[in-house]
Amino acid sequence: MRALISYAVAVSLVLPAPLAAQTAPAAAAKPADPTPIERIIDEGGNRSGVMDIARYLTDRIGSRLTNSPGMRAAEAWTQTQFTGWGLTNVHKEGFEFGRGWWMERSSVRMISPRAIELTAIPITWTPATNGTITAPVIVAPIREIGDFETWRGKLKGKVVLLTRPNDGNEPREAPFKRWTDTELAGFNTYRKPAYNPKSVEREIARLGWPKQLSDFLKSEGAVAYAAMSPRDGKLVHGNGYQFGVGDTVALPGVEIAAEDYRRLARLAETGDAPVLEINSDVRFDDSDTKAYNVIADIKGTSRSGEYVMAGAHLDSWAAGDGAADNAAGVAMVMEAARILSKMPKPKRTIRFALWNGEEQGLLGSIDYVERHLATRPEPATPQTGLARYTGWNYRWPITALPGHAKLAAYFNLDNGSGRIRGINAQGNEAVVPIFREWFAPFLAADPSMSAMVGLRGVGGTDHLFFDAVGIPAFQFIQDPLDYGSRLHHTSVDTYDHLKAADLRQGATILAAFLWNAANSDKPLPRMPFPTEPKDPS
Repeated sequence: MRALISYAVAVSLVLPAPLAAQTAPAAAAKPADPTPIERIIDEGGNRSGVMDIARYLTDRIGSRLTNSPGMRAAEAWTQTQFTGWGLTNVHKEGFEFGRGWWMERSSVRMISPRAIELTAIPITWTPATNGTITAPVIVAPIREIGDFETWRGKLKGKVVLLTRPNDGNEPREAPFKRWTDTELAGFNTYRKPAYNPKSVEREIARLGWPKQLSDFLKSEGAVAYAAMSPRDGKLVHGNGYQFGVGDTVALPGVEIAAEDYRRLARLAETGDAPVLEINSDVRFDDSDTKAYNVIADIKGTSRSGEYVMAGAHLDSWAAGDGAADNAAGVAMVMEAARILSKMPKPKRTIRFALWNGEEQGLLGSIDYVERHLATRPEPATPQTGLARYTGWNYRWPITALPGHAKLAAYFNLDNGSGRIRGINAQGNEAVVPIFREWFAPFLAADPSMSAMVGLRGVGGTDHLFFDAVGIPAFQFIQDPLDYGSRLHHTSVDTYDHLKAADLRQGATILAAFLWNAANSDKPLPRMPFPTEPKDPS
């Protein structure tokens, strides 16, 4: 890669006019103009706005639970940013989701046998307490309908602790890490995803359990329920999924930090049950039950409507500010858009998508796939929410829409703020040498980057259903940092934990990949169009 400062250096060495005229035959040749990739690297490295984007989304807007006021503010602000950078076709695409919900304030205190403020949070989409509830706890492990009889007649007037406490989950390794070369090499193995329709049927059947449980607790006279945080360290999450209209659970629910929950359980087992005060001031909004993806384009100059695409999910959970998950990915996608807006027009259109409802089952990206790319037969019983996510890959055949052939590639970012260390090829061997070539300028500048183009396939985020219908769709490999150990979905997912240098690098690499994909003579190679696999049972 040519030095990006070569032109500036040449200008500074120009001789005074008279002497320059005398030595004109020996004057240095004018340096070549920088290539588009060099310009992208220069813009992304020297004039980055990625942290400004992340800061506004987290510090100013904060949590962006789907259909909450924070999410509505983020939808409006991101469109304004795209429009200000000169992108076109900036718009929202709505899909049916369910209820809006947000938390005004909450408090959970133990007042007996002593007074102490507990670390706790309302579970999303559970109702308010309508004032302060004062009640003793009862440890009542209820995991299935068969457990109802055990606790019938014992729950009236109680706050029900739904599980027995565990013994703790002290960390066994450093909570902050970067991938080693040996670990990255392990990403080069592709395993075909498991296909078991019967297990999916059972999983869908279980999705109704929270409503069944809360209805039972309500009928028994319980006043609230509490779950234990799955992580130690006074981290709370508050994740609940009963967001559909008509699916709201019957009782207020809170998640209590693991250390506080264990204390309550120990006290309940060794003496009089501790008494809690719970005030959960939460609000529902049913004025618009649609969630919205935000779409924006840099229009291409040719290629008959072909386009390439990058996306990240804009929604978050309610406990923190949604920084690592996923303001980081959104900031990199938006920064890539800003960088590319300053480049010459690409051949193929470059589209940017900020997804909604990812945390409730990739619902925004599913809607985009069904609207623009491919459909599957509708199930006999309509599926919404998590059931739609769980069952979507098990309906055959896939029918490609006219837009299927137009999308040449999709790139996704949703693994926190860690530095990009490569990309998952999703079993597509033909793209491996292409991606290695696209990484080459970055490796030349920084050989320590260890850009791994691994055959590994990954799921769990918004590239999943693009890949499932045969679109070349890829998730970048990022250093994990402390994403999984303490940030993911928790109350400490704030701006403080984002790494500026890593986000600048990620946005620049994404911009370069989009530029290459938009301007290559041929679209990226595709895997065979998906057909129904055999049921192993």
